[in-house]
Amino acid sequence: MSKFPPVKLWNTRNKLYNKNMTKYVLHGGFDKNKGYIEDEFFQEALKNTEENVKILLVFFAESEEYLELRIKQCKEQFDKNKGSKNIEFKIASEENFLENCDWADVIFLSGGRTVKIIDKLKQFQNLKKVFEGKTIVGDSAGVNVLAQLFYSRKSKEIRKGLGILPLKIIVHYTEDIGNPLAEIEPNFETIFCMNMKLSLAIINYY
Repeated sequence: MSKFPPVKLWNTRNKLYNKNMTKYVLHGGFDKNKGYIEDEFFQEALKNTEENVKILLVFFAESEEYLELRIKQCKEQFDKNKGSKNIEFKIASEENFLENCDWADVIFLSGGRTVKIIDKLKQFQNLKKVFEGKTIVGDSAGVNVLAQLFYSRKSKEIRKGLGILPLKIIVHYTEDIGNPLAEIEPNFETIFCMNMKLSLAIINYY
């Protein structure tokens, strides 16, 4: 089995980053008993953005029980890691989601239940085009939804994401589970997203 480093660069055209690229920052998840997502994730999310940054927070996957807390934690981490940038937040709504995305420079897809975010986002056509030229950052369920295929550690099932990224993805990855996606759709690369670690994909859709 191939092993990927915690931070992986993946680029459809092997070009250096430029502001017209669509950049994806993929996070494997966090242990709620040990704290929220670490600074490095938010620093990478804001890297190469302008001085004034509009951030769309998409909490479609999150449970009502944790929603208020997670929004607070997310905003605090962006604020902590913004440096000299001026940031503006907006909470995404289903009713105005496409307009919300058009407004944003950075789109954050929260963790939670993958089935919830897939059900909410699958109603929108051609999200790959909608996300073009933006920075898309995802945590756990917010990563699974982007995948061609993903593996659920909880149910031990292989499921389909929305296929926005031509990748197979395992979040909350630990080496003891091996690679349950190895023999399925072998033309797609597998990204292993570990807890508290980053996998970085920079995608150019020219």
